[in-house]
Amino acid sequence: MIDEIYNDKILGYAAHIDKIGRLPQPDATAQKHSRICGSTVTVDLNMENGVVTGFAHIVRACALGQASSSLMASHIIGLKADELRSLRETVWQMLTKNGPVPTGKFADFACLEPIKNYKARQPSTMLTFDAVVDCIDQIESRQKDGHNDNVSKP
Repeated sequence: MIDEIYNDKILGYAAHIDKIGRLPQPDATAQKHSRICGSTVTVDLNMENGVVTGFAHIVRACALGQASSSLMASHIIGLKADELRSLRETVWQMLTKNGPVPTGKFADFACLEPIKNYKARQPSTMLTFDAVVDCIDQIESRQKDGHNDNVSKP
């Protein structure tokens, strides 16, 4: 029943999204779009020494995209790149391969589990995760090329 994915918890997250807008000087920006539903999420990210220090986003998405973006906004500051990649993979596995739900400090993301039964809703749910990992990849790529731009201060 589709009501399970539009439950009170998901709708609550969708209705209260923090960190809306843009960062004045992001280290990276990524925009992701779902062709299925038309949802779009734009993420700005700042990192220092591999840790997220700034995050902002523009969310033009369905309730599920809004909920996952809201969850990300409430958890991302202070997280390391590897934690965010792992979170993205865990959520992807949960939604597409019946993998385990996130636990520990990411237990709040378990509320997205019912979406696994609605394949057409999964891309919009993953937008914010994909945009964040894209930003991390951009930042790390510049570091490898020797363009640190305040990203990795000693």
